[in-house]
Amino acid sequence: MGDVYTAKESMEKVSEKMKNKKQEERFLSLIHEHHHRLYRIAFSYVKNKEDALDIIQESVYKGYKSYHKVKQPEYEKTWITKIVMNSAIDFIKKNKRVVPLEETVLENVASPTRDIVEDKLTVEEALDQLSEKQRAVVILRFFEDMKLAEIAEVLDAPVSTIKSLLYRALKQIEVDMKEADTYE
Repeated sequence: MGDVYTAKESMEKVSEKMKNKKQEERFLSLIHEHHHRLYRIAFSYVKNKEDALDIIQESVYKGYKSYHKVKQPEYEKTWITKIVMNSAIDFIKKNKRVVPLEETVLENVASPTRDIVEDKLTVEEALDQLSEKQRAVVILRFFEDMKLAEIAEVLDAPVSTIKSLLYRALKQIEVDMKEADTYE
């Protein structure tokens, strides 16, 4: 009877290792598939290659440790994006600095926003005027081309809230631009 229990125990250990190996492969596949997008998100917060890479490294570590908590594979992208954003915000808070936006980031911005760059008020200044949540919504919507529903999942908020944040952010940018025009 002792041999049966030992064999059962061994089978459970092998099964657990196989499950862990599959999870590890899925996690590595997730990171490999989205590493450019995750880097862009981190970079959009810190505007520095080395800091962005540090954020990605920290995010991958956090993700690897907690990957077993992801119950539905269709939410993996949202889950890892949220980890990157939170890590970037934590990094900024920890280092207590405002980060300037680099010109290379501006090259990827849609044409209506390019007009902002040509005015006195740059995209950098406009984003700096926004709240943390508004900035996150604008970055995800216009820099990462995410749909409002996807942004809602990442920020764990209703779509209506995301719409309101985006509307208020765009309104704030418009007001700031009008104010900048009056100073010309």
